[in-house]
Amino acid sequence: MSTIYEPRNYKSDQYVRWCPGCGDHAVLNCLHKAMAETGIPPYRMAVLSGIGCSSRLPYYMGTYGFHTIHGRGAAIATGVKTARPDLDVWLITGDGDCLAIGGNHFIHAVRRNVDMNIVLMNNKIYGLTKGQYSPTSDRGFVSKSSPYGTVEDPFVPAELTLGARGTFFARALDTDLKNLTDIFVASAKHKGTSVTEVLVNCVIFNAGTHASIADREFRAEKTIYLRHGEKMIFGKDQDKGLVLDGLRLKAVTMGQDGYTMDDILVHDAHEKDVTLHNMLAMMGGDLPVAMGMVRDVEAPVYDQSVHQQMEEVKARKPARTLQEMLLSTEIWEIK
Repeated sequence: MSTIYEPRNYKSDQYVRWCPGCGDHAVLNCLHKAMAETGIPPYRMAVLSGIGCSSRLPYYMGTYGFHTIHGRGAAIATGVKTARPDLDVWLITGDGDCLAIGGNHFIHAVRRNVDMNIVLMNNKIYGLTKGQYSPTSDRGFVSKSSPYGTVEDPFVPAELTLGARGTFFARALDTDLKNLTDIFVASAKHKGTSVTEVLVNCVIFNAGTHASIADREFRAEKTIYLRHGEKMIFGKDQDKGLVLDGLRLKAVTMGQDGYTMDDILVHDAHEKDVTLHNMLAMMGGDLPVAMGMVRDVEAPVYDQSVHQQMEEVKARKPARTLQEMLLSTEIWEIK
């Protein structure tokens, strides 16, 4: 009889040291729930992180964990998964840790399609070091390190992920607990690198940075939750949807200008061609911001390919140990 796990089985006994009201609390709770839902035992999980507020998370997990160094979480997680493919590996990171000093490691982990789950908490600020602008801060953002406003355009995590040939990308709000938990479960089931961007609120240094889409008053009009195989509809009355207008996406209201439900696009998260996924992930402004699972496709997995190659080489080579390998070559005896 298989063991049934509960969220408490994945919790540690450590006091959670995040500011009251920080969105990281919600991410942690959803992760505990999702892990219990997967049924994967805590001793078969490894949760790693880099440096930052979000990177405290491994301390609060009743799993294997490793609080690594700034920006290097993806590289170390790659090593863990390659050495121990039996472990379910999670990387917890933030917009600064992941996309600044860790940017190179991030895109190559995605490119290799290592079987790991990356949770990227994006609050558009450096919180741990007390309020400097980050790689995802908007142009003109005023902070301690940009007192007159930034003169840079931000990275978009989805654009980097898909540009690096990512096989899984999803996005969620820290306040949308049910959907965030479902996304984490889908992430765990995906074979390859899954990237989930969580739009998190930093109540101390960047409060309300996602308010324009997160506030319940107008969330339904400003966001669209994508589900594979379902029509891409949104709005308070679920009367709006997405259509293709030439080579661009367009938001329309059903019943106006001749548009009906039949005209609305159906979301296909499994489509290999990334064109439409990229368009969906980059929406904003006049278009709703895409939430949910934008892309989920199959591709060769790095760690599986490494171990398959090792077995193939061992089958062709007679040497089974390091000593046998050394003695199989030309040997010089010094007297």
